[in-house]
Amino acid sequence: MTEASAPARVVAQNRKARHDYAIADRFEVGIVLKGSEVKSLRAGNANIADAFAEARGGDLYLMNAYIAEYPGAARFQHEPRRPRRLLLHRRELERLIGKVERESMTLVPLLLYFNARGIAKIELALARGRRKYEKREAIKEREWRREKGRLIRQDQR
Repeated sequence: MTEASAPARVVAQNRKARHDYAIADRFEVGIVLKGSEVKSLRAGNANIADAFAEARGGDLYLMNAYIAEYPGAARFQHEPRRPRRLLLHRRELERLIGKVERESMTLVPLLLYFNARGIAKIELALARGRRKYEKREAIKEREWRREKGRLIRQDQR
């Protein structure tokens, strides 16, 4: 993500994805939403912890993302876990679908946010699942970096 497209207001984060997956690449994609979904997102009622993206009929869809019903929508409600179409350029779409099919990678949403113009966007990651021992190694590496920083700061005093 560039500085110009940095998230203005984060609605939902998938923190578990950074632990469960080795992230190879990130993309900013648009999402097709209904009016009640946008209002619910602006109120902060969303969860993408169990969400993933999948190809269907030549398009990419966000599956299993939870956007709560908006109480003021009355009879124009939306289904909270419905598949939502993701918007990206055709070349990017074909490249992502190819990597998912050939290299057994997964498309995982990391962030759901409104950009500076107020448009809902998703930061989608092309990722490969980590095994249990890889997760443990990542934790050890992170703790070692933290400890090393502490030691360096103590030496400077």
